[in-house]
Amino acid sequence: MARRKGQQYTVVIEQDEDGYFVASVPALPGCHTQAKTIGDLKKRVREAIQLCLEVAKKDRGYRKSIREFAYEPTFIGLETITL
Repeated sequence: MARRKGQQYTVVIEQDEDGYFVASVPALPGCHTQAKTIGDLKKRVREAIQLCLEVAKKDRGYRKSIREFAYEPTFIGLETITL
């Protein structure tokens, strides 16, 4: 799994009930992290992506899970519904 310079990854960011920001990278199964601030989250998600790419170089099973489970989400929208 060769990494190209400037390769981009979609990151999904949510805020949990405790106020932490949580990021996941759908193209890399299991690649997620959290932080108290967005600035820290951006740093940590870069580190998480780099770590997952390093694992993918060495771990055939992880490369298989990338092929089977990875996806690139298409953002449609966000809606709040009140009942």
